[in-house]
Amino acid sequence: MNEQWKAAVLGGVIGAALSLAIMFAVGRLGFLPGASDDRLHAYLVAHPYLLVEMTEKLQKAEANKDQQGRQAVIEKVGLKRFFDPSVAYITGPANAKNTFVEFFDYNCIHCRNSFAAVKKFYDAHKSDTRFAFVEFPIFGDASMAAARTGVAARQQGDLYLTLHFLLMGEKDTINNDVLFADAKKAGLDMAKLNTALVAPDLDKTIAAAHKLAEQAKIDGTPTFIVNGKVHPGEITEADLKELTK
Repeated sequence: MNEQWKAAVLGGVIGAALSLAIMFAVGRLGFLPGASDDRLHAYLVAHPYLLVEMTEKLQKAEANKDQQGRQAVIEKVGLKRFFDPSVAYITGPANAKNTFVEFFDYNCIHCRNSFAAVKKFYDAHKSDTRFAFVEFPIFGDASMAAARTGVAARQQGDLYLTLHFLLMGEKDTINNDVLFADAKKAGLDMAKLNTALVAPDLDKTIAAAHKLAEQAKIDGTPTFIVNGKVHPGEITEADLKELTK
């Protein structure tokens, strides 16, 4: 089911539920209205906040249900799967008290909007948190090229993170020129990088990330899993503090 159709169905469900809720509420007020009862119309016009409150409550309930479903899937897949070095770049103590997973696309605006919070969290918690950074390119050829460069850079240790943070800090689409410039700026050995880019296992890593995302019902970026709790979409410092308290 595509998102537009899902939204239409959800809107219909909410509309139907809202109608029932209104009928029940006004019934308790002593109205037994027909479809065209003037008293019902007058009451709702006089109390429009009821519609807003009911709609918000129904939408919140639906969002909570979706979140519970996502969380159940993550728990079924198991956190260990996200810390597989054949899928993610792993860093931080193996026995860390906190865990942090991010599925990202270098050309995702929402990933970039989360970058400042993620970088600050990494700098503050790299000694007590196990991190897994997962290249999950979903925005076309430019994103795939950036992801392949990121995966290739993993062979050069911590320089991967230097490149990763440089790319996440970019403002425009990451093309080959940007990739080359940031790779040099990160201090990567360009000869080793070029060799890694043609290694047969490189594309297998990205394919494995996509397979894991499919199994975990992750279909957008960024998606975070912090201490086992899934957080789809942009993340803030406040979110990270809440997830790790």
